[in-house]
Amino acid sequence: MDKLSPERRSANMARIRSQNTSPELTLRKLIHGLGYRFRLHRNDLPGKPDLVFPSRKKVIFVHGCFWHQHSECRDGRVPGSRLEYWGPKLRRNQERDALAQSSLKVQGWRCLAVWECELKDFTAALKRVKRFLGAAHG
Repeated sequence: MDKLSPERRSANMARIRSQNTSPELTLRKLIHGLGYRFRLHRNDLPGKPDLVFPSRKKVIFVHGCFWHQHSECRDGRVPGSRLEYWGPKLRRNQERDALAQSSLKVQGWRCLAVWECELKDFTAALKRVKRFLGAAHG
């Protein structure tokens, strides 16, 4: 594999979005097809959840396996180079996720994190989301 120049790597990283990612759009389409309606990226809520179901007091975060370090996924591993940069950066993402979910729970919201790799199996992902959205609050 060719080593990227710092300028090229920076350009690649700048193109990575935090909203409206492919996994998020996939999940939104599936959930909308089930008849559920939701709000997007409410910045008045901790962590700015990807999908918000206000009447149900539930939120869904769509996590990229790499960026949020999915421990059960091959893509959730820390890169082998520049550990001094990637280690703290990826740990901060995990800490921020935990803090946001904790804050939401204190405010009475129920949270679900859907991992990017889970969306490879639409049936299982839909089943999990339906179970979450259909469950009574409490």
